[in-house]
Amino acid sequence: MNWWWERQLADQGLEVVIHEQDRIVARAQLFAAGWSEAQIRRPLRARRWQVVHPGVYATHTGPIGYDGRLLAGLLYAGPEAAWSHDTAAEQLGLIKVDGNRPVHVTIPERRRIARQPQLVVHRDIWWADRLATVVPPRRTAAHAVLDLVDSSRTLDHAAALVAEACQSGRITAADLLTALDERPRLRHRRALRPIIADVAAGSHSLLELRYQRDVERRHRLPTGVRQRAVDGEYTDVHYDGFGLNVELDGRLHLVPRQRWRDLDRDNRATLRAEATLRYGYFDITSRPCAAAVQVLQALRHRHPALKARPCGPSCPVR
Repeated sequence: MNWWWERQLADQGLEVVIHEQDRIVARAQLFAAGWSEAQIRRPLRARRWQVVHPGVYATHTGPIGYDGRLLAGLLYAGPEAAWSHDTAAEQLGLIKVDGNRPVHVTIPERRRIARQPQLVVHRDIWWADRLATVVPPRRTAAHAVLDLVDSSRTLDHAAALVAEACQSGRITAADLLTALDERPRLRHRRALRPIIADVAAGSHSLLELRYQRDVERRHRLPTGVRQRAVDGEYTDVHYDGFGLNVELDGRLHLVPRQRWRDLDRDNRATLRAEATLRYGYFDITSRPCAAAVQVLQALRHRHPALKARPCGPSCPVR
């Protein structure tokens, strides 16, 4: 199999390749450029270069940055390798970059390579079918997200990953559902499909997903409209015909400007004759039944005969 860097090396030369690889170079690249074994040993013995992984060198003596580690891990893993998991998701803009993470690569199931510090190697029989058509090679956006879901210990963490990735605008729920059909042994697979559907309907965070599941559905409350655009902003949950908004925020807004924005949004809702209930992460995760009681009471201001259902014997919803 050909290396992904071969065309650039032929067209632009070794110096350009090394520069664009954050001054990282592989032994295979040096040989392809016509270097001899003696030429490679010379800067290493003189300590002008340093070894990052076996057969992969940094052409300087300073600290190796995160971008350098990314390229070094990919070059070490060989021509049949691609960034995956957190690394692919970062490079595709699906999650925020964290330079403290190890580099993740995936190789074909049949291959074996030795472990290296700060490099996590995964193996996949369907490696070639899950590649994006970009250079350097990496998983598709959908499979990068599902890689992370598969390594998530809890369903909440998996749901948060799906919501964050879709909110980035670089992937759709339809993309995830298509990829999900190709991975029958994925962890959380059965529970993931309705979560993806909720994200497609407008839930943008784990808190919004938990509200929909634990407050609305478990108590048979009406389903609100997600992310309604009004007055140049978006309402987390709007109950059309009931004059009620629910705002959800898992952060504590101690910054005066953000607190003013929240108050201003609530005030403008009041001017539209709409009430606003605001909940934080603790409210939804620790006492969803109490939140359901309040939402039900607010909904009954417009429709007194509205019915709901307690989620259990001790649930206060009546």
